Amino acid sequence: MSDHQPSASRETRPGLLKGLLFLGVIAVSVAFLAAFVLSQRSAEGPLVVEEAPAPLSVDVMQAELKSALDLEEKFSGLVRARRSSDLGFSGGGRIADVTADVGDRVRAGQTLAVLDTRALRSQLASAEAQVAEAQASHKLAMSTVERQQTLLEKGHVAQQRVDEAAAQASTAQARIDAAKAQAESLRVQIDLARITAPYAGVITERMYDEGAIASPSAPVFKLVETGALEARIGLPSAVASELEAGRIYTLRSEQADVGARLRNVTGVIEAGQRTVTSTFDIIEPENVSVGAVVRLQMSRQVQEPGLWVPVSALSEGQRGLWSLYIAKREDNGWRVRPGLVEIVQNEGDRAYVRGAVSEGDRIIIDGLQRITPGQSVSPRFGETAETANGG
Repeated sequence: MSDHQPSASRETRPGLLKGLLFLGVIAVSVAFLAAFVLSQRSAEGPLVVEEAPAPLSVDVMQAELKSALDLEEKFSGLVRARRSSDLGFSGGGRIADVTADVGDRVRAGQTLAVLDTRALRSQLASAEAQVAEAQASHKLAMSTVERQQTLLEKGHVAQQRVDEAAAQASTAQARIDAAKAQAESLRVQIDLARITAPYAGVITERMYDEGAIASPSAPVFKLVETGALEARIGLPSAVASELEAGRIYTLRSEQADVGARLRNVTGVIEAGQRTVTSTFDIIEPENVSVGAVVRLQMSRQVQEPGLWVPVSALSEGQRGLWSLYIAKREDNGWRVRPGLVEIVQNEGDRAYVRGAVSEGDRIIIDGLQRITPGQSVSPRFGETAETANGG
């Protein structure tokens, strides 16, 4: 027993010393950390925020309500020739000569192309010879009738001989008429073997050259009238009803402004575009080209109370409405309050709206992503506001 006790005492003392040493290290660490924290504290104690943040500076415009909306609307249309024709020969044949080309301005009655008519002229000469032959036969038949009538009066011949001579004279007259009709038909064919301009205009297409065989009724030229131009413009029925037939309106194009007299309004709403076609006769056709785009500008008033605001002042809301942010004075300061509005007319960078806006309200016009309802702001009048109000 005495041999084991000293060994146990030696094992216990080192374990106790290690525990005391560990506790000492922890105590020193805690003391060092406390000293560091105390050294970092302010002499005035913990910092406490006592002042509110500075209000956010925002650009605003002052609401100026209008009782109605004055609109300047533009409607576009195309200039077109009042008449355009595909010109060709009524009968086929070989083209002998072409005297007009694309781009040529031609006058009414000018010859543009002719067919080879040598065969027709030969037939016409034969028909005219038949007319002369028939006329000679008729002259002889009439002389025979006169002689037989004289002999009948003297009693030398019977009435039948007179009737037979008269019948031969009638047959000769019929041959004359048939020969003349044949000759006239050939003259018409020769005349139709020539293309002439039915009105003054410009050649826009040429399909055949000399020597080509033209088919009956095949187009050889396309002629567009230049002396009489018109413009057809689709208008909303409400605008079309305000136009006056016979009145002169100004149409604007890239080339020039031209006067145009309103000829008529169809009064029928086209199903596809929901517009009414109005036709204008251009008074100065030399100042505008066929195919040019022209615009009719119309002023009208819409009885909708509201105001103009820049598009940058709007944020999309719900159910087709939009939101404005208004700076309102509250408790000796300005705070952001929202207002719902509806867009009546949109014109590029501005919009005419109606809704929860009062006369004199300061509407925030920019930087909507930086603000929230109830936020404190400092309003200042921006340049965009002058553009919106000035229209």
